Amino acid sequence: MPRVFIADKLESAGVDALTAAGIEVDNRPGLKDEALRDALRAADAVVVRSATKITAELLADPGCLKAIARAGAGVDTIDVEAATRKGIVVMNTPGGNTISAAEHTVALMFALSRHIAAADASMRSGKWDRNKYMGTQLTGKTLGVVGLGRIGREVAQRAVGLGMTVLAFDPFVTPAKVAELGFDAATGIEDMLPKVDFLTVHVPMTGETKGLIGAAELAKMKRTARVLNVSRGGIYDEQALAEALKAGVIAGAGIDVFTTEPPPQDNPLLHAPNIVLTPHLGASTFEAQENVAVEAAELLADFLLRGIVANAVNMAALDRTELDSLRQYVELAHRLGQLQSQMAQGQIRRAVLNYKGELASKKTKLLTAAFTVGLLESRLAQGVNLVNAEVVARDRGIEIVESSSNKRGDFSSLVTADVETEKKTYTAAATLFGEQYPRLVQLGPYRLESYLDGTLFVFTHRDVPGLIGFVGNIFGNHNVNIAAMTVGRAGAAPGGEAIGVLNLDSVPPDEAVVAVKGHPNVSGATVVKLPPMGEAPSWLRW
Repeated sequence: MPRVFIADKLESAGVDALTAAGIEVDNRPGLKDEALRDALRAADAVVVRSATKITAELLADPGCLKAIARAGAGVDTIDVEAATRKGIVVMNTPGGNTISAAEHTVALMFALSRHIAAADASMRSGKWDRNKYMGTQLTGKTLGVVGLGRIGREVAQRAVGLGMTVLAFDPFVTPAKVAELGFDAATGIEDMLPKVDFLTVHVPMTGETKGLIGAAELAKMKRTARVLNVSRGGIYDEQALAEALKAGVIAGAGIDVFTTEPPPQDNPLLHAPNIVLTPHLGASTFEAQENVAVEAAELLADFLLRGIVANAVNMAALDRTELDSLRQYVELAHRLGQLQSQMAQGQIRRAVLNYKGELASKKTKLLTAAFTVGLLESRLAQGVNLVNAEVVARDRGIEIVESSSNKRGDFSSLVTADVETEKKTYTAAATLFGEQYPRLVQLGPYRLESYLDGTLFVFTHRDVPGLIGFVGNIFGNHNVNIAAMTVGRAGAAPGGEAIGVLNLDSVPPDEAVVAVKGHPNVSGATVVKLPPMGEAPSWLRW
């Protein structure tokens, strides 16, 4: 009989679901140190919430442990990398708290529009200030929604039901898909800010989204606008938001999440005016807690009793033999997707992959999934892997197409990816040299041969004397070493359009990039960050 250890307090409905499935349950929340380690090693799977941290140290000798289920969306308390290396599946329950988080967002919006918290405090102090707390209707107002994942969509749908106009933006949801969902599409956050009466963000916390809404963005909003955050602390610049509230740059804010939780007393938001604060209550409903408990139990029952893997964040539905036969090309396709994600400007609508030569007879669906992971993973809140990549793309209105040809060209195998945005179509092709070294062999109309790893600096230019030396001097002056360089022409004759790809030992500073772009014969430049040579994604190392 499989054994599941419950490491944190779990709703009884989840415990009952495991027992009913015929699974032995070790329900001892709150264990620490050696007792926790022993319980993990003796179990086939573990359920955690937020309290127990599953560290690399705990997983160094995992014993019988095969799966970790997080009764909730985030897996930041689990060392997913360490679990992957030990062949342990990590699963989460991203849908269980969706409705509760969406409803809390709407609740904060109502509280702000009608001054609920301030009016309550005033009455409790013995006052009757009806005129002081004149509110505003939500009907007829515009709600800006940044991020159209599960929660963002639920918030937007409820706003439409309240008679609001929804202006939505998600870089991975096409305008056509936004319209299909019943919302108006913004071209970007900058386009949205001056038009909205309320702004809510539902995006993951990444390097790109940290401080996404700061002083400059708040200054573009109406003085009557209000902002909401039931997503992740740090997406709003807390200091800038507090100052904007004090200065009357915006009219109010409803905040449920903080950069540090609980926030220290010197957090500026605790002392800002016209703000409603709640202690991370987005998922704190009886229904949400029961939903995630039952969903976690069902995930483990499916995995332990039927071999079904769902909502995994670190593995694909593949056997090891199948994966090993294509491992190098899976990594190649993933890097090609990462490259295209950073090269393509605008909202991605379609990606067409063509497999030529010996690859045409392989399981190309696996390669397409790996490419799609690379295309999507850096901007999405949910974990994207070989299992769910194409579904995630489809949900965002991105069409993924593949074709194959047994005919060999210049290479025994070749992967070509055409990525279409509203601006243009970007073409890139790659292959393996020696069956293990990934190489970029085409960008747009240009033929070349470049290493597909580390930091790449890609620049288009006129093929004129002295330009390469100019670029080299710029990077030398900024102490950036060039490890390798490839130049490709669109045609055979000199003096025409060309492309250069530099492999750099470090990321160039913005000043160096601007200096290169300033040359009259340079028409464009992009920095692309890829994994170092030989570093495979975590889901490829199990």
